[in-house]
Amino acid sequence: MQPEMQPDMKPMVERRKETPEQSVWWNKLSLAQKFSASSLGQFGYELSFVRNEQGRSLAVLSCRGGIAVIAEDGEINTSPNIKIR
Repeated sequence: MQPEMQPDMKPMVERRKETPEQSVWWNKLSLAQKFSASSLGQFGYELSFVRNEQGRSLAVLSCRGGIAVIAEDGEINTSPNIKIR
């Protein structure tokens, strides 16, 4: 037997959804980059975009004004020499 809903109540809806842009960028990461990005995510970093330089992908993440990059092999650099427009 299911409980009846009050007329003014609506069913709960999951609101936490990944933005489409983030999922598009996530799909462009190598497996090693995904592991490193997940690790940085524990510290509040979020994937901003993926840049291709000289045929190699570079994941760019941000956190409270700070920037980190992850090379294709998963190497993390939290003090990159990178310009963001």
